Amino acid sequence: MNSLVKKLIKKKLKISFAESCTGGMLASSITAVSGSSKVFNLGFITYSNQAKIKILKVNKNIISKYGAVSYECCKAMVINLSKISKANINISITGIAGPNGGTKSKPVGLVYIGVKKENKIIINKNIFKSNNRKSIQMKTVKKAFKIVNSII
Repeated sequence: MNSLVKKLIKKKLKISFAESCTGGMLASSITAVSGSSKVFNLGFITYSNQAKIKILKVNKNIISKYGAVSYECCKAMVINLSKISKANINISITGIAGPNGGTKSKPVGLVYIGVKKENKIIINKNIFKSNNRKSIQMKTVKKAFKIVNSII
């Protein structure tokens, strides 16, 4: 994490997050690094569908048609976050951390990570295998920062 923050500082890049199933872990892990105030802009924990609709302006039709844990919702979250934050890099996360809540089509461990840098948008679909909620959350955070590291 230190190296990512240093890289962001060096390149004068700001980063913002819209988290759901990670519940603030992205923000927490970046703010644990000294100097992160130079790069971390803002973080939302839009855990409920209502928060996604009200704060991130995700169209409620997207959630009713595809669900909150979907490519479409993740993409709307990251695009709208970028409009609010004006950061160079924006990350959205929506998923099912479990151990309950999974279905056949959307199993526990299904997590979408959206990353937007300038006009480039990456929506990454993951199925993290674990019965442990915290493990899924930590794997999600690790993967999100790995994607960011690869594009800066």
